[in-house]
Amino acid sequence: MKFKEFGKIDEPLSAIGLGTWQFSGKNDWNDYDEAMSIRIIHKAIDSGINFIDTAPVYGLGHSETIVGKALKGKRSKVFLASKMGLVWDKDLNVKNNLTKKSIFKEIDESLQRLDTDYLDLYQCHWPDPDTSIEETMDALMELKRLGKIRYIGVSNFSTELLKRANEIADIASFQGLYNMLEQNSDKYHNIELGYKTLDDIIPLLEKNGQIYLPYSPLMQGLLANHEDFTMGVRKNNPQLRGDLLKKHQSRIKKINTLSRYPINEVAINWLRFQKSVGPVIAGVSSVEQLEANLKSLQWEMTPELYNEINE
Repeated sequence: MKFKEFGKIDEPLSAIGLGTWQFSGKNDWNDYDEAMSIRIIHKAIDSGINFIDTAPVYGLGHSETIVGKALKGKRSKVFLASKMGLVWDKDLNVKNNLTKKSIFKEIDESLQRLDTDYLDLYQCHWPDPDTSIEETMDALMELKRLGKIRYIGVSNFSTELLKRANEIADIASFQGLYNMLEQNSDKYHNIELGYKTLDDIIPLLEKNGQIYLPYSPLMQGLLANHEDFTMGVRKNNPQLRGDLLKKHQSRIKKINTLSRYPINEVAINWLRFQKSVGPVIAGVSSVEQLEANLKSLQWEMTPELYNEINE
C-alpha cells in the first residue's frame, strides 16, 4: 500500500480509501450483499487500506452497522470516518440538522452502530441553513474535547461556509465531488453544491494544509466501465443519462487513447497525483472490483499524462 501524509493529520493515510455507501442495502444499491460487504472490508484492511468512510444516512444506519461488524477485532487498523447532519424521522423522511442537540445524539448512535468508543474523523455531511455554523463547530469541538472524535471534517460546504468554519474550528478535511470528468461541477444529483472543487476549494485546502477527500472518484462506476445506470442511486444522477452520458463516454474514449492502463486506474491515479487529495474514497461491490482499483498502485501518474488528460 502507498500512503500520503497531510499537515492536519498526524498519521499516514492510505492512498486509496474504502467508501461504504454501497453497503446501504438493496434499496440504494441493487447489487448489495451483506456477506460480500464484510469480505470487501476485510480484504481492504488486509491489503493495507486504513481509511474507511461511512455515514448514518447510508441505508439509515445499515452501512455503519455493517462496518461495525466487519471491524470487530480490527478497529485499531483503521482510520474511521463517519458523518452527521442528515437525520430521519419515523416515516423515514431525511432532513438537515446540525444543531448541537442533534449532533450529540447522532454521535452516540453512530458509535453504538460502529461498535467503537471514538471516530477518527467526524464530518458534517451537508450544510444546515437553519443552524449557525458557530453552534455546529462548537458542538464538534466539545466532542473532540470529550475524546469521542479526533478530527473535524466538513462535506459539501460552500466555499464561503468553509472559510467561516475555518475561523471557528480546526478543520482537517473537506469531502466533495471530484473526479476527472467532474472537476468543477455545480450540482450533484441535482443538488446545488455551492463550491468549485478545482478552482476554489483545493487552493484553499493547500494553503491551510487540509485534505480533500474525493467522493464519486469513479463517477458512480462510469470511470470503471460500468454500463447499467438504471438501478439504485445511479438512476437519480442526471450525469449518467442521455446526452450528458454520451458526452462523458466520448471523453473516456479519448482518455483511453492516452494511456495503456484501464480507465479506473487512470481515474484513481489522476486524483492521487494531486498533493492535497487524500484517500480516494472508492466504493466497490465485489472483491474483484477492489483488486482492480488496487492495481492502480502499481504505477504512477506522470505530469505529462496528467496534463494531457486535463487538456
